[in-house]
Amino acid sequence: MNNDGGFFKGRLKGGVTAFKGALAFFKSEHSVMVQFVGFILFTILGFWVGLNRMEWMFQILVFGIMFTAEALNTAIERIADFIHPEYHTKIGWIKDLAAGAVFCAFFTAIVIAFFIYYPYVFD
Repeated sequence: MNNDGGFFKGRLKGGVTAFKGALAFFKSEHSVMVQFVGFILFTILGFWVGLNRMEWMFQILVFGIMFTAEALNTAIERIADFIHPEYHTKIGWIKDLAAGAVFCAFFTAIVIAFFIYYPYVFD
C-alpha cells in the first residue's frame, strides 16, 4: 500500500500539480492565449446582452471543451516530438488528427455562439 500521507493529502497534491500544469499551459501556448482573450470578450458580451443560465452553461461548456482539446493537442504534439524529433509522415498524421480535434471543438463553439447571440444581435 502506498503511504503518501493519506487520501486527502494525495488528492490535494494532485490538484496542485494539475493547477500548475494548467497555468503553464495558459502561459506557454500562444493559441490558448488568443482563445482566452476570446473567452474574456465573450464573457463581457454575455454580461452585456444578459445571457440566461442555460446560455451561460453552454458558453462555459464550449470554452471548456476548446481548452481541453487544445491541452490534449499540445500534449500529443509534445510527446510525438519527444519520441520522433525529426519529421515523419505517421507522426505528422497523428499531430494533424489532434489539431483536427481542436478545429472540431472550435467549430462547435462557433455554431453554439451563433445560436446564443443571433437573437440578441438580429432580433
